[in-house]
Amino acid sequence: MSQGQKDTIIHLVAGGTAGTVGAVVTCPLEVVKTRLQSSTAFLTPPRIEHNSTTNASSELLRPEQRRKLSTTILRNRSQPQVIGGVRRIMAISHCGISSTSTKSMSIIQCLRHIVQNEGPRALFKGLGPNLVGVAPSRAIYFCTYSETKNFLNKLGLVQPDSPQVHIMSAASAGFVSSTLTNPIWFVKTRLQLDYNSKVKMTVRQCIERVYASGGIAAFYKGITASYFGICETMIHFVIYEFIKSKLIERQNERTPDTTKSSRDFLEFMMAGAVSKTVASCIAYPHEVARTRLREEGNKYNTFWQTLHTVWKEEGRPGLYRGLATQLVRQIPNTAILMATYEAVVYVLTRRFNSKSNEFYDF
Repeated sequence: MSQGQKDTIIHLVAGGTAGTVGAVVTCPLEVVKTRLQSSTAFLTPPRIEHNSTTNASSELLRPEQRRKLSTTILRNRSQPQVIGGVRRIMAISHCGISSTSTKSMSIIQCLRHIVQNEGPRALFKGLGPNLVGVAPSRAIYFCTYSETKNFLNKLGLVQPDSPQVHIMSAASAGFVSSTLTNPIWFVKTRLQLDYNSKVKMTVRQCIERVYASGGIAAFYKGITASYFGICETMIHFVIYEFIKSKLIERQNERTPDTTKSSRDFLEFMMAGAVSKTVASCIAYPHEVARTRLREEGNKYNTFWQTLHTVWKEEGRPGLYRGLATQLVRQIPNTAILMATYEAVVYVLTRRFNSKSNEFYDF
């Protein structure tokens, strides 16, 4: 086996392992984030309270009805509805404004809301597709990033290991990974937006339902938002590579050998967390648009139309719904991801007795 083939296998295994570990640990926060980004965030079925002493009744809402109610509540959340002697009380949190309180729920309260209404297993909705998709997605991403970076460095058109190389490598990796794995993430999002606590929709049922509604093309709804989201990845890796280069300089000053300590891996975790936090804050609206495009219904059709609709109906805060949860999730997820990746590359490189310092060259 050639050195190039060994390097490719190392990056594939490292990327897949890192993605899987991060996905399992942060799955509950991923569910909360997706719910917050949707147009039906934590909307519970309305309770009908009659002025008489009759018992309250409730009805389940279809996704389109949820969206209409969400928009109505967001516009008039301080005013109760009275229709023909019937008072309609609706609760919505994102996470979460309600019609009775403007106080935001904490992430813990959001998690409790899901557990109380749908059970503990609901915190892991979409984990199956996530596990199926995260390993190949991260493996494809890191492998493409590494190969593109090495190719550009050898090509000589731009300065090796410059920000330009990192930007083009990250863009290529994001495009290839998003294109190949979008159907998996589409199914994951649909499962996470399934509010039914009595009848759990299976992956197969979800796939059959989506295919019946729009064929193969339906699985690629939101792909344009993913392409726009490549800019987040580019920002992330440019910042990460910069911090990483500074850390390497300090490490070389401390210990000239290539043996790495737990402190070195902790520094890489911090570098990954900082870079991802900055990138997420800058490019977050594309995630809201992507989730809306993957919802059931025809209200959201294109990337720019979705952003305009959200801005018009919910204002600027609507474009950043779930950002706090995203940051809380991304910090540990990215830290685990980058540290696991670096550790696996380091271990496998030493295992293969590589002469090159590939631990620093992804």
